[in-house]
Amino acid sequence: MSPAASSGGRGKGSRAPAAKGGARGTSPSKGPEAKAAWMKAKDAKAGRGTSAGRGSTASRGAGGPARAPVNDRGRGPGGRDVPVRRGPKHEGLGGDQIEGRQAVRELLSAGRRPVTTLLMAEGMDSAEILDDIEALATKRRIKVDYVSRKRIDATARTDGSQGVVALARAIDETPLEALCQPTKRGRLPFLLILDGITDPHNLGAVLRSAECAGVTGIVLPRHRSAHLSPTVTKVAAGAIEYLPMALVAGVPTALQQLSDLGVVTVGLVGEAPKSLYKLPLGDQPVALVLGSEGSGLAALTRRRCNELAAIPQHGTLSSLNVATAGAIACFDVSRQRIAAGN
Repeated sequence: MSPAASSGGRGKGSRAPAAKGGARGTSPSKGPEAKAAWMKAKDAKAGRGTSAGRGSTASRGAGGPARAPVNDRGRGPGGRDVPVRRGPKHEGLGGDQIEGRQAVRELLSAGRRPVTTLLMAEGMDSAEILDDIEALATKRRIKVDYVSRKRIDATARTDGSQGVVALARAIDETPLEALCQPTKRGRLPFLLILDGITDPHNLGAVLRSAECAGVTGIVLPRHRSAHLSPTVTKVAAGAIEYLPMALVAGVPTALQQLSDLGVVTVGLVGEAPKSLYKLPLGDQPVALVLGSEGSGLAALTRRRCNELAAIPQHGTLSSLNVATAGAIACFDVSRQRIAAGN
């Protein structure tokens, strides 16, 4: 939800006071019985039925069109039915709300998408990263709105915005075929396919590690997966600004497409007999495939991978956290690519 316009400069943001009663069409100030009778007469005159209870809908008289569903209390102020409020629906990657100092600094530094709003809390202690944000905003001619901490907290959708929130154009999708082309610097494709990671902290951590390891593209399923929520963008700490990302209808189909395009796909499976460290992956296009936090790779996804490999473990626990496994795998492939001069 876009925040309301704030006052210029470093003055505190304010909210307009709610309008008081007296508007046309409101009920008269009478006792409970008179008010109930007035409301009943008003509903009858409008041809409205009564609400049938919590969460139900009312009709507009016999044969009339169905009215909007009511909220969880059945009635809004003044006895009127009101539509159910639902959160924003994101069909794309998301990434339009960025919170946290590092994530916002990278947003401004990358300069790859328009920034519409930049909020900073008043009275924060001096910090070099805050100076960087202000300097980058000035360079890009983006106005900084200095607002109260209360305003920041009301706008933020994470628990730790660090006093900085930005709104920007959502991240654009990249076609899967485009991810399979060498980069502008001539580097072979190094992709990471995330098959159903739903925890935003895990997804953000994986993206941060992937960018640091030199991954050239990310593939996410369109459904049953976390996308670029404010929590993901904050944990990723700016990685989303540099990683091209594709959304696909299904991971198995995408794996088949990648194989047809000459990309070797390697699924990470804890019980696989092959070690990831022994696969030669430094001199060819490669895509690592990570499964979901609970069940790992789906059966069809496993069958569509060119190789299945495990990260050798030497302790008692049977598995690694998906974010940790992703970091280890990405950096091992990165090591091989460096050794191969890629």
